[in-house]
Amino acid sequence: MNLLPLPAFSDNYIWMLHDGRHALVVDPGEAEPVLQALDRLGLRLQAILVTHHHSDHVGGVQALREATGAAVYGPARERIPAPAVALAGGDQVEALGLSFAVIDVPGHTAGHIAYHCTLADGAPLLFCGDTLFSGGCGRLFEGTPAQMLASLDALAALPGDTRICCAHEYTLSNLRFAHVVEPRNAALLHHSRECERLRAHNLPTLPSRMALERDINPFLRVRLPAVAAAARRRDPSVNTTDAVAVFAALREWKNEFR
Repeated sequence: MNLLPLPAFSDNYIWMLHDGRHALVVDPGEAEPVLQALDRLGLRLQAILVTHHHSDHVGGVQALREATGAAVYGPARERIPAPAVALAGGDQVEALGLSFAVIDVPGHTAGHIAYHCTLADGAPLLFCGDTLFSGGCGRLFEGTPAQMLASLDALAALPGDTRICCAHEYTLSNLRFAHVVEPRNAALLHHSRECERLRAHNLPTLPSRMALERDINPFLRVRLPAVAAAARRRDPSVNTTDAVAVFAALREWKNEFR
C-alpha cells in the first residue's frame, strides 16, 4: 500500500491510499488534485471516505464520483453529497482489501467521524479529518468541549504506532502554541526542529504518530499538572482538576493565539 498526501487549497491534504491499481481518497475538497494523481499513477478510484461536511472536505466528491464511479462513504449525521453510504461509530468500511473501523468523534462538527485501519502495510492508519492535528486539534464549530475531549481521548487510546493522517498542514503553528504551554517539553522541542526542517524543504510534516502526539500535543495532555497549570495561568478561574475545563481553556487560548 502507498500513502500519499495530495496538497489542496492553501493547506489541505487529500489523503490517497493505493495498491498500484486501485485507490481510495479521504476528504477530497477539490477533484483536480485527485484526478491528476489517478492519471499520473494509472489508478482507478474505488472509494471516497468523508469525515465531515465542510466544503473543503467534500467539494470534489460529486465530480470524482461522476468521473470515476467511486463509492462514497460518510457520516450518517451530516449532509454530504448524495448518494453516500451513511456511517456511524462501530461500522466498518471495506476498500482495497482493507477494513476501516468507523469512530464517532464529535466536536469540530456534530457528526464528525474518523476511520481507523489496523492492518495497513507498515502501521495502523487513522484518517481523522479536522479532529486531531499534529500538536493540536480542530476548532469547536458545532460540538462542546466535553465532546471534543472525549473524541480526542478515544483517538489517543489507539496504538502508539498509528499513523495520523489529518487534513491540514497546521503543524508549525500548533507546535508554537504547544511550546508556550509546555516550554520544557524536550520531545516537543526536538519534533519542532524536525518539522521546521521538513517545511523548509516544502515537505509535509504528516503523517504523525500517536505515541508522539501523546508526548507533545497539549490537547491530549490536559490531565498533566504542567498543562493544567499553564491553562490556569492563562485563566485563573480554571479548575485544574477538571479536564474538560482545562481543555476548554486551552482551546479558547489557541483560538486567539498568533
